Amino acid sequence: MESPDKGYRRIRDDLERYHDIRVNDKRVLRICRKKGIKSTIKYSSNSCTRQASNPQYIAENVLNREFSAEAPNQKWLTDVTEFKYYTGIKVHKVYLSAILDLYDRRIVSYVIGDSNNNALVFKTFDAAIAANPGATPLCHSDRGFQYTNRIFHTKLEAAGMTQSMSRVAKCIDNGPMEGFWGILKRERYYGKRFTDKATLVEMIKNYIEYYNNKRLQRNLGILTPMEKHDNYLAVA
Repeated sequence: MESPDKGYRRIRDDLERYHDIRVNDKRVLRICRKKGIKSTIKYSSNSCTRQASNPQYIAENVLNREFSAEAPNQKWLTDVTEFKYYTGIKVHKVYLSAILDLYDRRIVSYVIGDSNNNALVFKTFDAAIAANPGATPLCHSDRGFQYTNRIFHTKLEAAGMTQSMSRVAKCIDNGPMEGFWGILKRERYYGKRFTDKATLVEMIKNYIEYYNNKRLQRNLGILTPMEKHDNYLAVA
């Protein structure tokens, strides 16, 4: 099964969309209970972003928890999270930097690296701009050292963007981005032990492809992020 983590709502939506089987939530729930099918549990989210000790630039919280947008590329959220893999008893880490669009919840760009550094974040931003030329969204992050770096602020200004930052110790100010980390890790990472980097990196890449193009979301009208995105462009 491609996604054994699914709960009854997602199973019902997939049955209708991908298998042309129409059934209501309650019936699917009854069957899931009978078969012992449960979605994976939620784990607490622990962001790996390190607070800047000497920030070069601090932006106001312009986003102010307004987690909706009227069109793609109006509001972007960004953050970095970490994953671990093991060779014997030795622990290794890889870092995922990503940008999420608040209109369609698609992952606009992402970069995977061995170090949680400025280059990781700058490459993610550059990839987002390359994929969306002319986009001038509000760009919101926490106050991690990469985002308070003067070079990052200069990059945003050069692209015609407004920078926004979460308040100190207010993870909810970047809630949907934190939420995506939780979804990814709950569905593909927690409860597993990766023993090589290549397998872990491939999992992350495959999941983001799946999330953008196949994972239906009820808050998008039972559409995938890319369907929501493409539907907007089709009528724009």
